[in-house]
Amino acid sequence: MADDKKQLRSQAWFGRSGKMGFYYRSWLKGMGIPDDQFDGRPVIGICNTWSELTPCNAHFRRIAEHVRYGVLEAGGLPLEFPVSSLGEVTMRPTAMLFRNLAAMDVEEAIRAHPLDGVVLLMGCDKTTPALLMGAASTDLPTIGVSGGPQLSAHYRGTLMGSGTHIISMSEQVRAGEMSQAQFQEAEAAMNRSPGHCMTMGTASSMASIVEALGVGLPQNAAIPAADSRRDTLARVAGRRIVAMVHEDLVLSKLLTRAAFENAVRTLAAIGGSTNAVIHLLAIAGRIGVKLSLSDFDGLSRGVHCVANLMPSGSFLMEDFYYAGGLPVVLRSLAEHGLLNRDALTANGRTIWQNVQDAACWNEAVITPFDRPHKRDAGIAVLRGNLAPNGAVIKPSAASPQMLKHTGRAVVFDSPEEMRAAVEDENLDIDETCIMVLKNCGPKGYPGMAEVGNLPIPKKLLGKGVRDMIRISDARMSGTAYGTVVLHVAPEAAVGGPLAAVRTGDLITLDVAARSLHLHVSDAEIAQRLNDWQPPPAHATRGYTKLYVDHVLQADRGADFDFLVGGSGAPVGRDNH
Repeated sequence: MADDKKQLRSQAWFGRSGKMGFYYRSWLKGMGIPDDQFDGRPVIGICNTWSELTPCNAHFRRIAEHVRYGVLEAGGLPLEFPVSSLGEVTMRPTAMLFRNLAAMDVEEAIRAHPLDGVVLLMGCDKTTPALLMGAASTDLPTIGVSGGPQLSAHYRGTLMGSGTHIISMSEQVRAGEMSQAQFQEAEAAMNRSPGHCMTMGTASSMASIVEALGVGLPQNAAIPAADSRRDTLARVAGRRIVAMVHEDLVLSKLLTRAAFENAVRTLAAIGGSTNAVIHLLAIAGRIGVKLSLSDFDGLSRGVHCVANLMPSGSFLMEDFYYAGGLPVVLRSLAEHGLLNRDALTANGRTIWQNVQDAACWNEAVITPFDRPHKRDAGIAVLRGNLAPNGAVIKPSAASPQMLKHTGRAVVFDSPEEMRAAVEDENLDIDETCIMVLKNCGPKGYPGMAEVGNLPIPKKLLGKGVRDMIRISDARMSGTAYGTVVLHVAPEAAVGGPLAAVRTGDLITLDVAARSLHLHVSDAEIAQRLNDWQPPPAHATRGYTKLYVDHVLQADRGADFDFLVGGSGAPVGRDNH
């Protein structure tokens, strides 16, 4: 037992004699913790992103209690702590601006406290990557518990998906096809339980990635938030983290190159969010695994989308769980040579051992690989003189007839300019044009807002147009759809070629060729950029200035340059 105590990081606090040991133990005893809890048992941090400002995570107090029960049952000491909670639906200008701040909060909270292992409670979009990024920089035994999706929404006899139907119905209102009263009626029916978006948006994509990376337990991705089995999973996770500490199963043993390859292919197979590209690049950068934007294109080729889920399909996450959940998808990938079967997972088993017996209960929801929902539908990475460092498109959410097209650019320099222009019946645009939005990248907005799925101009909605090619250095919600090119790098605000595009220029999109080409000579582009003036600074102080000064481009994960590749002093450094 003495040797075990020396190995536990928390004993540098609680195993001490003298004045400092008195301090560390005494104040915790003031919370009713008995003396025998400091006898060398693992101290487990429960990293909680509960907040009333983050409705997706509103049930996390309950989830945390079940984790606590599990830790106690396994002989550990659970200590819950809060970190920044990123509410996608309430934060301005965008929750993505604060992802790196939350990641720093997580890292420093873990680093500063007497923790031997950590359970990460995450749900709403940016909480998942933020917590994984912060934990990766400390490399303790770590397990992730997602909050789960909302229950399916129903409106007038049809399934309704969060985000996806908000976008489509708002366009119907603009086109005069839906009344404002009906829109408000649907609003009341949309969110009928705790949990994150029930479509395969960014939150569900990231929950799936947690499971595919091996950081979460099997079925982490899809159990609905309101289902008691989500509580059971949380309790089992609490038990398991104690064992992970004894086994020294640190996060770097899970987050290997093989695990990231599994996650990238899983993203393709579920028709997941383009936002996951940026987040995976950032997480890999923190743990020191080489992962590039090109890997998403290369690893996704030959992977079919088998999850018939909105926004790329017809069903919702609740249906996905009842059909068998992510283990069915992972088994299908493995049986077609597209999964690294020996990748280790948090429960101590390989990913193949976890999924080899997974059964599909509804092939309309999770289709067979040889009869997929959509073929070769993974994230496509585009390059060309308009995006020398890359841009992304999600073919599964695009209109097939638009995946190769040349059109006249109609350019907007800001979201505000764009929003006013699309309501103007005199806007010089038709359905063959390509809408281009600038200055919405990591530095340009700042924070890279989800404005990339530009609304269709009102004059075209009236003609029945529901999709057009749209190009920007922004992101879009994982619940969104359409032929949308995103994450153009370098972004316009740093003088990337996107800054040189003018209304009337011709642009060719060719997804099969992975090409995005501006029909302007190199000399003309260079001259335009020479005449270009950067936008005024967004901030002169505070976190936003830190962000703009240090954020990397989208193709590198939009993390801070000083946090990539590990950071800080060794965990557990004693300054007393």
